[in-house]
Amino acid sequence: MDGGERYQEFDPPKALRPWVRKVWTYACPSPSRTIQRIAPDGCPELILDLGDPYEEADADGVFHLQPPALFAGQMTRPIAIRPVGPVELVALRFHPDGARDWLGRSLRTATDQRLNMTDRLRDLSPPAGDPEAQARQMIDWMAGQRRDDWSIDPLVRTEVEAIHADQPSPPRDASARRALQRRFLDRVGIAPRTLRSVIRFRRVFDHAMAEEAEGWLSAGLDAGYFDQPQLAREFRRFLGCTATEWAREQVELARAIASQSYKPGGPEPG
Repeated sequence: MDGGERYQEFDPPKALRPWVRKVWTYACPSPSRTIQRIAPDGCPELILDLGDPYEEADADGVFHLQPPALFAGQMTRPIAIRPVGPVELVALRFHPDGARDWLGRSLRTATDQRLNMTDRLRDLSPPAGDPEAQARQMIDWMAGQRRDDWSIDPLVRTEVEAIHADQPSPPRDASARRALQRRFLDRVGIAPRTLRSVIRFRRVFDHAMAEEAEGWLSAGLDAGYFDQPQLAREFRRFLGCTATEWAREQVELARAIASQSYKPGGPEPG
């Protein structure tokens, strides 16, 4: 990073760890106008813009300004964003199944959506230029949001942990599989099989940072992909481009969160 660009992560306090994975901050005073591709990572996020909000491309490729505060649900496809001015963000990353009680509705309603949270975060005003204070205020605010009835569904959490550990799901009959599917869609927003695909893809995604394909191809085979064409299809599905194209083109926020933040990891002990 250069030109004043910075990225930092902070751990949540113990009381929030069952729900919150990380708090991160990012700033880039003089960003380029480059379109940046953000791939799914399996974790919903609450994001507050302290600078100028990004523009995001819709399905037709038309760019629209994002709201200054948003909740990003589970992603099953990439998004394309570009900055319009100085960027400064503070964000809270939930565990895959950690946002349901805070959001107050099924995570399925937020899948592939960026929900406007401007009103809900209107009293949150972290100071510019101070990442530690920004993270602390976000954490304190979320701690104040927490209610006694917040919970973690043990069946869903066990499945999430198995996916992150790359372990097979335990045998279940058809009725049990349907029950898990319903609970997973409610608390995670996508099916277990989809989350497993996202996490498997993220295991090889870091190798796309190198321009040579041999490294990420080898990692893809280790992660369970059958061959290069299958892995290439997954890059198209989750990034909208090839690994080499992504490594060559992506800068700033897209590269920062890919190289440091969006790495698979299961829920930490509470």
